[in-house]
Order: sequence, then structure tokens, then C-alpha cells
Amino acid sequence: MKLSGTRPVSYLYTYACHEDEAELCALELRTLLGAEARDGWLESPTDVDPSRSPFVKQRVDVLCEADSLQELGELARMLELDGGSFKVVFVKAGCYAAYEDQRAMERELGARIRGRADMRRPDWLLGFACTGEGRWVLGPCRQNEAVWLKHSRKPHNYSTALSTRVARAVANLAVPQPAGIRAIDPCCGIGTVLIEALSMGIDIVGSDINPLAVRGARANLAHFGLPDVVRVADIGDVSGRYDAAVLDLPYNLCSVISPEEQLRLLGNVRRLAERAVIVSTEPVETLAGQAGFAVLDRCVVRKGSFSRHIVICC
Repeated sequence: MKLSGTRPVSYLYTYACHEDEAELCALELRTLLGAEARDGWLESPTDVDPSRSPFVKQRVDVLCEADSLQELGELARMLELDGGSFKVVFVKAGCYAAYEDQRAMERELGARIRGRADMRRPDWLLGFACTGEGRWVLGPCRQNEAVWLKHSRKPHNYSTALSTRVARAVANLAVPQPAGIRAIDPCCGIGTVLIEALSMGIDIVGSDINPLAVRGARANLAHFGLPDVVRVADIGDVSGRYDAAVLDLPYNLCSVISPEEQLRLLGNVRRLAERAVIVSTEPVETLAGQAGFAVLDRCVVRKGSFSRHIVICC
């Protein structure tokens, strides 16, 4: 699809999250898209597949912008659909409209577009929105396919493992731009972060000192048709140099690792990678600084009375 040969002038993203994950959502969006989250939407010059994020709902590639819906309709006449069918949907981004008004605007705009409307299986899904202050935008709309949802049904689970949503966001924080980046998860457990990273095309390997955890990780990766990228190893024995790392500091209800062991783990991650995302059940900034890291950003994810601190370091 094109409008007189132009490329998108920007990308409009909508998102949703539970209040317990609001900080993580905002952190992921500004890391991936370089823009601050607003009230359910944001606009960015960065092109990111909406299915990468567990929080993004849809993306509109802005090809047309106007000061009114009528003016937007005039621009929509010039859209070239290459003979394909289309469907027009209202995207909630800044301006509220009642359900009946949304459908009326969809019909009004759809009537201006040259081509065949198809409400069930259109070749092109077109999204339009009013972003506030009278600015209207229109362009191809891509929905999030929520591929991470099926990953919660893996054969091996830990009660203290990250949820698939949090794991996917953590992978994005560690590697916002995957091209040419090598990553490592040296305490990978059952592979929750590995699964999300690999499913997004991130080049990542994992290791864990626990042979049972590695066995579970291999089974989980195989279950989703992902490659075996894990091995049994203590983090101190892992060699090489990576662009990014994820460290989910080991935790269970029976034993919490000592500050000395946490510092050892952090020091080894500093040795292995330029950038790291650290996940901990308590603030870890001081120890990260002692390990040689500088903290770039952080957030807290809550689940009832339980909290996880997520810190981006370099």
C-alpha cells in the first residue's frame, strides 16, 4: 500500500497493561520505541513489530494526516491498494468516541477509499485515529498476534519463574534492536526468557548450574520447536563476550542467596556483557554499582505482596 509513493511519517502504537505491570510497560515502550507512554497510546518514528511487545495492542503506519475527518477522507481517496480489499477500523488514541460514532466514522471514511470493502478477510486493515488537538491519522494497521500466550503452556514450569509477559519484556529491554546482537542468559533456569527471545529472532544462548533446570529448559525449547542453546555450567566457567545479558537472580521461598553470591553473579555478568538486565526480588542498584555497572533505567513489577525489581545496566 502507498500514498503517492510516500513512506510512513510515523507509527502510532496503542497498548494496555495491568496496573501491577504499568512501570514495566512504560519502561519497555520507551526502550523499544524511544517515546514515553501516554494514556493508552504513543507515537514514534521507530518501526517495531507490535507482536514483540506483550503490551502493545496494535500499530498504525501513518501515511495520511489531516486536521479533520473530512480532510482525512480526501487523502484516503489517493491510497493505492494494489487491487486488494480493505476494512477500516477506529483506533482509540487520544480522543474518545461512543461505539455508534466509531462505526459511523468507519463507514464515512470507508466510503472515500477506492477498492472493495471486506469486513471478514480484508487484504488491508486500515486504522485511523484522532490523536488530540484535531489531528487525524490513517494508515495500515497491524494487530499484535500475542504469540507469547502459548508459551505459558510449556511442559516444565517453576512457581517462581517469570511470567511469559514479564520474560518477553525483559528480553526486549536487554535487546531492543536484535540485528547483529549476541545475548546470553547465564542463569536461565527452565528457559522462560530464552523462549521469548528466540521466538523474536534474538540470537541468545543460556546456561545454568542446575542440570535439572537445563533438562527442563531443553524440553521447553523443543516443545516450541526452538533450538537447543543451553548447557550446564556455573556462571564463573562461562567464557566469551556478548552484547547483552539477562540475569534473573536465583530466588526461592526456602533460601535467598547471600549478597556475596549476588555480587559474584553480577561481577561475572559484567565480565560477559556490555549491557545487562537484572531481575531481583529486592533493590540491586548498590550491588550492581559494586560490580562495575551503571544503572540506565529501572522499574518494579508487583504481584500481590511480591515484587520484582528490573534494572537496565551498562
